[in-house]
Amino acid sequence: MIDHHQESVQNQYYSYNLNALPKGCQYCVKGEKLVYFATGICPRKCYFCPVSDEKYGNDVTFANERKVQSEEDVLTEAKAMQAQGAGITGGDPLAKLTRTLSFIRLMKQKFGKQFHTHLYTSLNLVTTDTLQQLWEAGLDEIRFHLDLESEHFWPKLLLAKHFNWDVGVEIPLIPTKGKETRKVLDFIQDKVDFLVLNELEVADNRQSQLLQMNFTTKDKMSYAVAGSLGFGLELLPYSQQKNPSLKVHLCTAQLKDRVQLGNRLKREAQGMKKKFDQVDEEGLLIRGALYLPELVPGFSYRKKLELCDKKIMVAKLKIIAEEIKEELKLREEDFFIDEQKPRILLSAKKIAPLKKRFLKKGLIPAIVKEYPTADQLEIEVELMEK
Repeated sequence: MIDHHQESVQNQYYSYNLNALPKGCQYCVKGEKLVYFATGICPRKCYFCPVSDEKYGNDVTFANERKVQSEEDVLTEAKAMQAQGAGITGGDPLAKLTRTLSFIRLMKQKFGKQFHTHLYTSLNLVTTDTLQQLWEAGLDEIRFHLDLESEHFWPKLLLAKHFNWDVGVEIPLIPTKGKETRKVLDFIQDKVDFLVLNELEVADNRQSQLLQMNFTTKDKMSYAVAGSLGFGLELLPYSQQKNPSLKVHLCTAQLKDRVQLGNRLKREAQGMKKKFDQVDEEGLLIRGALYLPELVPGFSYRKKLELCDKKIMVAKLKIIAEEIKEELKLREEDFFIDEQKPRILLSAKKIAPLKKRFLKKGLIPAIVKEYPTADQLEIEVELMEK
């Protein structure tokens, strides 16, 4: 917390705040929030939208990186990371209200009333009835993305204060929108419990137009837009002068990458790891893997995974795995047949000493470092083909 006479001081999460962090942010920085992507459908078409091409405009649902086909997918992900809450996002979750309400009820039913849910939405689809349904389902906190280009829907913000939950506004820090952003701050000061200012980032997708609009990143290693953070730091004293008691959180790109994601991965690693896996200080899994030659990681690996007949691949692996189990006197918990990315997983320590034996079986051994997420994205793959 900083007072009116102090310069903005970075907190322990690499972000900045006036007064306490909003409740949803408190869970996020610890990596305790499941990210529930309700749908890619949205009534707005923001030129800075960070949603991926796979999701944007499409009616798809994800729990973190796991594609959701059933309630079980959501529960699996929540349990794996020992989630204490969920952030509900999109698209606009109100575009699929029934689905969003069902998710909130499911989380409260399975994990208790203390499971904290917060939701992001534009004001476009907000009505008193919609808010009433969200409140009755058990939503704890609602965050509105106000349109900087138009004040048309802004008065709807007042509808949210009829319910006993935390109400906030969350907006991107667009350096060229100083006048419009200050107008938002002027409007909301006596209408919300908190404000979140997000450092703007360039997204690797078709929708984000920031680079075409001559915005640049801080440096070659960052997606954060140059000038965005500095603009946010200018706004903190402006907001404090308007309302000293308002909670304001300037959420940085560094917080999202180093703290929020990092802490979530560490939690998820504990739930996703096999008995033989090692977990490094970043929460990445280090494991041995045995691949069929036609499905070795490399160029177009993800495409190969999409196109291959996984049932046939897994059937082959099961036969070989039984042979290896018998020869090496392995227990069931010493190896695992991964049916999503057809391969045999086992301890990384067994790969080098037994390399020749695995190669004779027609398998390519490797030591892999990968995310403990549903997509198991590879960071490093050390193949031992010779």
